[in-house]
Amino acid sequence: MTKTPLKQTALDAFIARKAEIDAMLDRLKALSDDHFDYAPDDINWGHVGTLAHYAELLKRITDSAFKEGEHAE
Repeated sequence: MTKTPLKQTALDAFIARKAEIDAMLDRLKALSDDHFDYAPDDINWGHVGTLAHYAELLKRITDSAFKEGEHAE
C-alpha cells in the first residue's frame, strides 16, 4: 500500500520530533548521571529546589504520556 504524501509528511514530522525528544532525554540522562554538574560538597537547598522544579516539569510530561494524574481517564 502506498502512502499519500500527507501521511508521509506527518510520519517524517513525527520521526523528527521523536529524534528531538530522544536527544533531549539523552542529554538529561547524561546530566543526571553527572549529578547535574553539582559537586557533593556544594549541594544546598537551592539545588534541591532546582531538582524539585525539574521533577515537577517531568511529572507533567509523564502524566500526560501515561494518562496519569490530571490526565487519567
